[in-house]
Amino acid sequence: MTRERIAAGAAVGGAVSVQAGAAIGATIFPLVGPGGVVALRQAVAAAALLSVARPSFRSLGWARVRPALLLGLVLVVMNLTVYGAVERIGLGLAVTLEFLGPLTLALVGSRRRLDLACAAIAGIGVALLTGTVPGLDPIGVLLALTAAAAWAAYIVLSQRAGRDLPGVDGTAIASLVAAVLTSPLLVVALLGLDPRQLLHVVLVGLAAGILSSAVPYSIDLLVLRRLPRQLFGVLQSVHPAAAALAGLVVLGQTLGAWQVVGLALITLGNVVAVGRAGRAAGQGAAASDRPVAAGARPGRR
Repeated sequence: MTRERIAAGAAVGGAVSVQAGAAIGATIFPLVGPGGVVALRQAVAAAALLSVARPSFRSLGWARVRPALLLGLVLVVMNLTVYGAVERIGLGLAVTLEFLGPLTLALVGSRRRLDLACAAIAGIGVALLTGTVPGLDPIGVLLALTAAAAWAAYIVLSQRAGRDLPGVDGTAIASLVAAVLTSPLLVVALLGLDPRQLLHVVLVGLAAGILSSAVPYSIDLLVLRRLPRQLFGVLQSVHPAAAALAGLVVLGQTLGAWQVVGLALITLGNVVAVGRAGRAAGQGAAASDRPVAAGARPGRR
């Protein structure tokens, strides 16, 4: 199995982790609200990642740290808007609309017909997954579209942070920035909480923080060192499917027949995209192993 296929599989696993954590976090909306859940997530993620990475800010320098700082700001916008959308229009639809961000990034950045076909298939699946939803909350839709733009920025900045910083330092720094920015929301949420519910909220926050932030953010940063941004954007199409399944299992949201077809198309787009990555990697390795012909100049084609 090639490293590219492993990276693609990790990206899909990260998506499943994100949506499982999001569904779990949504269960405490009535207690702390979307902002409180986001703040809990970021605090847990920052604590977990900083204990592992322990980045040295003095030795890294401003130029190298800047993408991670911007990434932290984007994380706040992305998470606050998508959780606000989830509260208004539900998890599956909110994440489906949010996926327009990475889908657009994949379509704009790729010139390969197969990549475009994969993105188109996934896009059709997203449309079907949305289904017939009467009486959509326009504010919820606007929040989801804002999250879509933030998601595209997240992919770009994660790639830059992964390139400029070692290990998961970029994710750790970004999570610290996000935790600091959302700390007032955390204080307000906890002060307004019934003490008898504190343990439950903290445990749910721990689960959401690990599943939806610490683990997938680290995976994304590492994967983007191996995969092109466009292919990574296509692979993010698993998020609506994962969100729909998490909504069904955790929140009791049901799926219609057309939504099931949409899930199948999204899966198909991902399978084809992952297969193309593996074949391209294999061809590249084979080409690098070919002997240079006599008289040929290395490095020229």
